[in-house]
Amino acid sequence: MEVEFDVQMTSADLYDYMLHHTYTSASGLIGSVAGALMVVAGASGGGILCLIAGIIVLLYLPVTLFLKSKQQFLSNPSFKKPLHFKMTEEGIEVSQGENTESQKWEDMKKAVSTTRSIVVYTSAVNASIFPKRELGEKSSAVIEMISIHMPPQKVKIKC
Repeated sequence: MEVEFDVQMTSADLYDYMLHHTYTSASGLIGSVAGALMVVAGASGGGILCLIAGIIVLLYLPVTLFLKSKQQFLSNPSFKKPLHFKMTEEGIEVSQGENTESQKWEDMKKAVSTTRSIVVYTSAVNASIFPKRELGEKSSAVIEMISIHMPPQKVKIKC
């Protein structure tokens, strides 16, 4: 079985990935909890500075990630043209123009879903992002390929 599809990334797809990646990490969770605690403390009599600091902490990450995703999208030439993905029994092959790279299934770190995409991590910080709008009717075949070839504990995809 093989599944092939093309993906044209947008800065919104990149932002969605960055949000998910950040807020599922320890630093993202700690920052959110700290910001929320400051807001609660400030609102319950801890002072206006505590409230303002909490709001700034809570807004900092999403705003920074939004700006970073825009900048990365505009400066990375690989986002200008569609990427062609081919899922095979061996792994995932991605090509663009004359460049082709492959990753074996056993080397994949994990697979997750976000509100907009299915993400297959090829390392702790690198991933192949498959926007759901680009997958269309192939979405279930992509999820099936991932589920068949990756151990269940590495797959956290919600349909």
